[in-house]
Amino acid sequence: MKIETHTIGNIKAAEIITERIILSSVEDGLDLLGNLAHQGFDKIILHEKNIAPDFFDLKTGTAGNILQKFAQYQMSLAIIGDFSKFESKRLDDFIFESNKGRQIRFAGSLSEALKLHNA
Repeated sequence: MKIETHTIGNIKAAEIITERIILSSVEDGLDLLGNLAHQGFDKIILHEKNIAPDFFDLKTGTAGNILQKFAQYQMSLAIIGDFSKFESKRLDDFIFESNKGRQIRFAGSLSEALKLHNA
């Protein structure tokens, strides 16, 4: 796993670069949060391919449980990917509502994710 650092004003964002799934449970989320917060990061950028597919099936509750920890520990998260492939109205609505806030954002590209983190 490689961490690419992006500086946005005085905010330090960690983009995780890897080919494997690194987020599939609340424990994975807490480990990631703790590790990156300890390294001084304010925000985390993950790619959809690095997140277990059941995260995007909202019926499983996986997304809610993991994202609750990000909110609880006040760590912003951007997830980059093409979410249209999931063909879920419920997920589309969740992404729309999340993107209205500042804590959890979904983006189509790194540049979009960085802009969202700055908004």
